[in-house]
Amino acid sequence: MHLHIIGICGTFMGSLALLARELGHQVSGSDGNVYPPMSTQLEEAGISLMEGYQAANLQPAPDLVVVGNALSRGNDEVEALLNSGVPYTSGAQWLAEHVLPGRRVIAVAGTHGKTTTASLLAWLLESAGVSPGFLIGGVPRNFNVSARLGAPDAPFVVEADEYDTAFFDKRSKFVHYRPHIAVLNNLEFDHADIFPDLAAIERQFHHLVRTVPSHGRLLVADRQPALERVLSQGVWTPVDYLGDHPDSAWQLRLERPDASRFQVIYRDSATAREEDGVVEWVLTGEYNARNALAALAAARLCGVDLARGCAALARFETPRRRQEVRGEVSGIQVIDDFAHHPTAIAATLQGLRAATPKGRLLAVIEPRSNTMRLGALRDRLSESVAEADAVFWFQPPTVAWSMETLVDNLAHSTLYDDIDALVNAVVTQASPQDRIVVMSNGSFEGVHERLLTALMAKEGA
Repeated sequence: MHLHIIGICGTFMGSLALLARELGHQVSGSDGNVYPPMSTQLEEAGISLMEGYQAANLQPAPDLVVVGNALSRGNDEVEALLNSGVPYTSGAQWLAEHVLPGRRVIAVAGTHGKTTTASLLAWLLESAGVSPGFLIGGVPRNFNVSARLGAPDAPFVVEADEYDTAFFDKRSKFVHYRPHIAVLNNLEFDHADIFPDLAAIERQFHHLVRTVPSHGRLLVADRQPALERVLSQGVWTPVDYLGDHPDSAWQLRLERPDASRFQVIYRDSATAREEDGVVEWVLTGEYNARNALAALAAARLCGVDLARGCAALARFETPRRRQEVRGEVSGIQVIDDFAHHPTAIAATLQGLRAATPKGRLLAVIEPRSNTMRLGALRDRLSESVAEADAVFWFQPPTVAWSMETLVDNLAHSTLYDDIDALVNAVVTQASPQDRIVVMSNGSFEGVHERLLTALMAKEGA
């Protein structure tokens, strides 16, 4: 079967393309913005990519078109598809019908940390010899692909996004997955382009809760008021809480302030048994330790011994674009991070600050997500960068509000609308032992490589 995917370079749709190729389908796709790492792994898989949306991309006519959720009516290729009569579906629906049936599905949901937690869980299962399938909205470096089928009888880990499914299906994508285990890591307001308020997102999360069978399990972060409101709407599945509350089944105790070493304690209420383990790894930040706690809990439900899981985390590599060191020049590191929500920006900076107090943190931030472009959380941006020594903001033309007031109210903060000027300012200020942390959920016009090139030129000057 020939599948054509519109919007193929999105993290979800690109991963879907890899699964379809592995199933033996002929796969092609189009996108308005083709860039690594997704474009690279698609090309390596032999998938034909077309840049730009146009009717000609549907010739010769494919057997089925999978439409990404970023596409809407009025798009030239979408209009051509509807006029052609070629069958079409959404990515989440295709996954539910062609990959997930018969599998033990583990869905990882939450406003933050989905990619890292799903990557952690897949690695824990892999290290135990389980050979899981997975679809992750990023590229886990332990696997170097964002999706694979895995063994037919192994669990399937899916990053469960609350964003809507397609222009013709406005439900959250995760309601299609019917998981046996659902991880609810956190919940706060995001996706201001489709949700009017937090209550609307909570409603979608409860739709996910409704799909988990009574013999399954909900793994829920403690001390999360929004998640408690979700569960108060009705629960039909056993719940294990995760965090630092003394009554939680899974508890985290930091042994180092940067969370590079922590203890995990599990209390089984059914048997009154207690297990514990210690994790020592290269990641930092309490938020990453909490992601690991959720992954360990889910892995144990799949038969992975806690002590073995803790040991495996020492060999875990962060997914690409999650505190990924892109290079170092003259003792100056350039770090890439996907953070784009104020909570994620703050957590990333806090984790890096705790890990290495030496040197300065220079934050380079592009508010590119739909929520940020609309300015829905702009009042929280000032507090999110408290740990940075200097902040270089980039205002893309798509941002619907002026960032000048934000910068005026922040010390050590500057605003740019030109990438070259931004790069020059950062490199001029950077000195050995500094870390330049680039935060965006897009390609950011290749600013990472531009920074490294400019740093090398400065060194050779």
